[in-house]
Amino acid sequence: MEHLPQAFVENMARRLGDELPAFLRTYEEPYWRGVRINPLKSTETPPLSLTERVPWEPTGWYLPQEDTAGARPLHEAGAYYLQEPSAMLPAAVLAPRPGERVLDLCAAPGGKSTQLGLRMAGQGLLVCNEPVPKRAEVLARNVERMGVANALVVSAMPGLLANRWPEGFDAVQVDAPCSGEGMFRRHPETRQEWSPEAAKGCARRQADILDCAAEMVRPGGRLVYSTCTLNQTENEDTVEAFCRRHPDFTPEAFSLPGADAPAGMLTCFPHRMRGEGHFVALLRRQGDGVAALPTDGSLPAPDKAAMKALSEFEPDAPNPTAMLGNTLISLPECPEVRGLRVLRAGLHLGRMKGKVFQPDHAWAVSCCPPAFQRLPLTENQAARYHAGETLPAPEALKGYVLPILNGLPLGWGKVSDGVMKNHYPKGLRR
Repeated sequence: MEHLPQAFVENMARRLGDELPAFLRTYEEPYWRGVRINPLKSTETPPLSLTERVPWEPTGWYLPQEDTAGARPLHEAGAYYLQEPSAMLPAAVLAPRPGERVLDLCAAPGGKSTQLGLRMAGQGLLVCNEPVPKRAEVLARNVERMGVANALVVSAMPGLLANRWPEGFDAVQVDAPCSGEGMFRRHPETRQEWSPEAAKGCARRQADILDCAAEMVRPGGRLVYSTCTLNQTENEDTVEAFCRRHPDFTPEAFSLPGADAPAGMLTCFPHRMRGEGHFVALLRRQGDGVAALPTDGSLPAPDKAAMKALSEFEPDAPNPTAMLGNTLISLPECPEVRGLRVLRAGLHLGRMKGKVFQPDHAWAVSCCPPAFQRLPLTENQAARYHAGETLPAPEALKGYVLPILNGLPLGWGKVSDGVMKNHYPKGLRR
């Protein structure tokens, strides 16, 4: 097939044998789209064209090609997350439980992180790391949008975290940078960037990342390794080499609806599964231990003035546990972060501007929004709100309000004389 790299086709022929024609035919078919509904925010199924569920993810649905879900206000409100169906598999395999300590080591843009966080239901600690600063900002934004209140978002190289947090996590997810063969259908331009040498280079980097990840898994804990590529070098060979270097890790069988892996490793070929190319492996560390993260109070406690201002603003506000700069945050457990670039720490409640408390957008769109007066909007009005426009409001409303759509808060507004001034963050306006 001329439009695919010849070396890639030859590699797939060796892997698939008689299945090669069926595999190649998928490149003449539309790619799969998917969406995950946010179970902690959605009071009802969003008005999308949803008819068939993704079998391995309880909140996942297949999304028709023509659906414009990403352009709707409910997307910005965190009612759902657009995610390719097979990309939902690694977090489903890791299966974090509420109360665990979980690390997503290569987390941007945030699809798998938010999937992990929503499964944890706000309990425990989710650390989301992205070494590339610009990508880390996108990650932090998606964690905020989806209302994950128990997440710490940092930007650091894996080795630094391994030195800082040895055996600190019950579960670690490594969705490693890869050669991207699984994206050849969805993003045809990536075919021109691929080469066998690139795959070998990726495998070397993946080995380094996995070695760092291994140090942070507690005895008895689990590690999920995934890529969006299809070659054996970056997938099975990388896992097998890792297990030789770390004999205390062993592949563990997993079985989910539509995804069985008796040997603990599964390659999602698009002619076998309804999704793009992906690979996932589940590894268990031998032993039995407790995840122990060092804490040293590296984030200062809230001062009395800030606590008083928050209480006057909302007496039933979540308990603030620390200050990140001048922002009051609520994060029941925070590991030692001194010297790390921290982009988000738990739920940002608001910041002090002088002696005045200003509520944070994250609190409004969290899964535990404040019990403030609401201003219901139509979808058209919600789009205008996201564009930064002022909107009419009933004369009876005064002060801060939460504009809502389908029961979900969109952010903050402030009403005076029948007009709601827009407090949607300027950097997010559409």
